[in-house]
Amino acid sequence: MSLAYVYAGSCHCRNIAIQLESDKTARELGLRTDTCSFCNKHHALYTSDPEGGVRITVREADLVMRYRFGTKTADFLLCKACGVFVAAHMPESALAVINVNVLEARAAFLANELHVVDLDAETLEQRLARRQARWTPVISFDIATAPTPQRPST
Repeated sequence: MSLAYVYAGSCHCRNIAIQLESDKTARELGLRTDTCSFCNKHHALYTSDPEGGVRITVREADLVMRYRFGTKTADFLLCKACGVFVAAHMPESALAVINVNVLEARAAFLANELHVVDLDAETLEQRLARRQARWTPVISFDIATAPTPQRPST
């Protein structure tokens, strides 16, 4: 897949890296959040492209927390080392939504109007259908098999 824009990012310690590939600008992709307590407590702001693709790379699998809550239909990927929430991922459907706060192009996304949605009334079927229609297909989810050696601090 060769698309016009690549939006790269990672958690603070770079254990979880993400790359959103799209033919859309940050303005066209937009910015949204919802009113759930997880998103509020993490100040999560999202973007996705159902016509694009996302690559997720994990250096140390032991440092990834897959948190599931509510309907338990998505893994919210957090780094145990630095505490950053990177993305929500539905392994069964190979879809993801990206927290724009981890993207290098964060400022371009934050220039958009924020759309806030209340998803509390969604049924499970509606939630899955919305994600299928709006979330980004996962091109790859690569996890290193061996821990990366620690570098001495300077």
